[in-house]
Amino acid sequence: MTKSRTANLQEEGLPADRSAVPYADLVRSVQAGDQRAMEALLMRAQEVAYRFSLLVCGRADDADDAMQEALLKTYRFAARIREPEAFKAWLYRTVRNACLINRRKRAHEPDHFVALDEAPGDGEGHERHVDAVDPALGPEGQAINASLRTRLRRSLAAVPRPYRVVVVLREIEGLSTREVADVLGISEANVKTRLHRARLLLREQLEAS
Repeated sequence: MTKSRTANLQEEGLPADRSAVPYADLVRSVQAGDQRAMEALLMRAQEVAYRFSLLVCGRADDADDAMQEALLKTYRFAARIREPEAFKAWLYRTVRNACLINRRKRAHEPDHFVALDEAPGDGEGHERHVDAVDPALGPEGQAINASLRTRLRRSLAAVPRPYRVVVVLREIEGLSTREVADVLGISEANVKTRLHRARLLLREQLEAS
């Protein structure tokens, strides 16, 4: 990196390594004409979009299409996003809409929409998990984590989908109440009601398992 480039980064208040830079800061840098920020934003968005698309599309090819659509829209419209802090919710919504469009295109096929908490298949009848394994844990710790994840997935699967989607977006994906409402197209009050109900149902399922 050149000295002039390093100076620009310091003036912008952004580190040279942007892997941990908040999305909002990257979006603002993109809007200021920083091409490197766009590259970093696309790389970060790709990971989030692919994980989310796998969970909501239910088909690997639809997931790929949804991810590509989300990245294309990120490249085309990031410079015009009015609220940089809402970028992640915007990205989730873009992926969700792309998945829904693909579902409509396949209306003549058997309907199978994978819930957010279900593990998508690999196309050969095998379950494919997207959980990351912490290499710092020993075999025993990894086994315990795997058992807890399996228990949580089963408990979540027993929660009705309207509540399940809200609790996954809010508690697992880390979106705010306003962002969840924006992604799902419902009111914040509705999000809070569903979240409260989801927590009670999830607790019941975990205690019974």
